Amino acid sequence: MTPYGSVFYFGLLLYLAIPVLVASWFEVKPRRYILAATLVIVVVQFGLGPLGLAIAPLRDIGKVVGFAVGQWAVAALFLRLRRAGPNRAVFYSAVLVALLPLALEKFMPRGTSHLVAFMGISYLTFRALDVVFAVQDGLVKELPAAEYFSFLLFFPAISAGPIDRYRRFRTDYRKPRSRDELLSDLDQATDRIFRGLLYSFVIAPLINFYWLTPSLHRYGLPGVASYMYAYSLHLFFDFAGYSAFAIGVGYLFGIRMPENFNQPFLAKNITDFWNRWHISLSSFLRDHVYGRFVLAATKRRWFKDRQLASYLGSVLAFGLMGVWHGTAARYLAYGLYHALLIVGYGMLTRPERGPRKPLPLLAARVVTFHLVCFGFLIFSGRLF
Repeated sequence: MTPYGSVFYFGLLLYLAIPVLVASWFEVKPRRYILAATLVIVVVQFGLGPLGLAIAPLRDIGKVVGFAVGQWAVAALFLRLRRAGPNRAVFYSAVLVALLPLALEKFMPRGTSHLVAFMGISYLTFRALDVVFAVQDGLVKELPAAEYFSFLLFFPAISAGPIDRYRRFRTDYRKPRSRDELLSDLDQATDRIFRGLLYSFVIAPLINFYWLTPSLHRYGLPGVASYMYAYSLHLFFDFAGYSAFAIGVGYLFGIRMPENFNQPFLAKNITDFWNRWHISLSSFLRDHVYGRFVLAATKRRWFKDRQLASYLGSVLAFGLMGVWHGTAARYLAYGLYHALLIVGYGMLTRPERGPRKPLPLLAARVVTFHLVCFGFLIFSGRLF
């Protein structure tokens, strides 16, 4: 069943939220209930066929549960070994094992990958990796199973994010809400859910019906340009709508997940764009891939030019971002395209180049918008 795709799904969410809202009114945090509600949604989302529960969907439930238990076992074992002191080999091994299900899904033939593949595995893998990184950095000293499963499988974001961080989630998970906080969360939830309805059920379908679909049958440069703009806007409203639903439902349960979009098409440069678009993914790659690579390169003096480490870190992070979306050529090309934009912008703005007169704000936004839309054209596969 598609999340946020039917009246039944929203009705189920409402019924699941009522006990949490009542408990919050009495300033009680029903921690275990969050996990129970998550398991209900897992059964509904992965286990309901056209005629109810069926054998094949039940296998999908088994994949999700098996994935979660396996990831917790990896993190818990790594935490136990980490208490003896940092060990680079053990850390890298934990990262590789945590990545193994995603790698099987992405790179192995379908006959193999279907054993582990399910909707949302990319997002769940990054949440699992965040725990491994936090353990390595000494920021997580304990890993209760129920809390870990609640974080990893938190149902509002199980399929398409946002990619939350374990320590941030843990704070909300453990903290009871006051009545004032409950009312504030209800206000935020209402805002996000109605925004999701507007984006996903009004604007995105209108763009798809009146612009995107017709442009599929137009050829030549005008047809491709029309498709590029239509696809870019449709992708934003559809994805931002889903994120708004996820964040809004999270507020109902007292979990304040990070925002995923912040007016990305108003970005004044490509760096600003990635601070506004799919924020949870870009910040994850910045902190856990780019930042760690640059820190290691600087400490061990891999390169004479410190900027070179930054540029290569960008290529690594955005290359991984492309592969994370899929192994088709268009995804890798999309990631490398944005890596080149980031590196090019970094070269143009290096301090040693001296002061440069910036583009007027409107012109900078227009240029960035067109560069970004061309990237989405690559992502869409129309050029391939």
